[in-house]
Amino acid sequence: MDLQSAQAIAHGLQFIGAGLATLGMIGAGIGLGILFGNYYVGALRNPSAAKTQQTNLFIGMALTEALGIFSFVIALLVLFS
Repeated sequence: MDLQSAQAIAHGLQFIGAGLATLGMIGAGIGLGILFGNYYVGALRNPSAAKTQQTNLFIGMALTEALGIFSFVIALLVLFS
């Protein structure tokens, strides 16, 4: 195997690694759907408690979204390093 074909294989594996790193964004999307869905159901069952749980909703949303962003950043690092 010559050097050029080895570099081409390594470059192709970078794309595969970046694609696998973005799978964490799927988990963030599913997590946000579950989070907002459960908040909506709880708010419909007890509307007076919905206002007190809104802070917890936003904290959970920020943490879940941060994990998706971290996954995207890792994919970019794998792709462009």
